[in-house]
Amino acid sequence: GQLQASGGGLVQAGGSLRLSCIASLRNFSARAMGWFRRAPGKEREFVAAIGWNAANTFYADSVTGRFTISRNNAENTVYLQAISLRPEDTAVYYCAARRADSPWGGAMFARNYPYWGQGTLVTVSS
Repeated sequence: GQLQASGGGLVQAGGSLRLSCIASLRNFSARAMGWFRRAPGKEREFVAAIGWNAANTFYADSVTGRFTISRNNAENTVYLQAISLRPEDTAVYYCAARRADSPWGGAMFARNYPYWGQGTLVTVSS
């Protein structure tokens, strides 16, 4: 696939994980990237997004202050550092890429991301 997410696993509440997503897309450094998640029985939801040069970041209220999105354009990789994990963070986490040179607006909407990875499962036990 063009996006490969990894780093998920089982962690106790209060613990931390770092998710990674390696992209084989052209012009990675010109693309905003996002993380979304789907919890069991729930719809997919936005988690975090980062602009092409990391100057812009945006987070869902539910993860603000606990999750940090970052990127390394030299390695075509985007990261999601998650700390103080809660059982309600349990979900399959997906990375997604926007079209190159897309405007920053609309970063929280899945419809603006045409490229998706296969997801990595994060399970937080109480």
